[in-house]
Amino acid sequence: MSQTKVEKDFDCLKFKQQAQEKISEEIQNLTPTEQIEYFRQKAESSSLGQWWKSIKNRSA
Repeated sequence: MSQTKVEKDFDCLKFKQQAQEKISEEIQNLTPTEQIEYFRQKAESSSLGQWWKSIKNRSA
């Protein structure tokens, strides 16, 4: 069985590493409490966070 090499337009691992580096730079001078708040705000303001709020509001 021969393997075919696939040309990729998107490198998932590179993208993930860049995102982690950006976050690391943004939180490097924050206290642990401030870091928790940073992640809480990011999660709540994301599209997934908005969706989660709408689901929670529907069931209430």
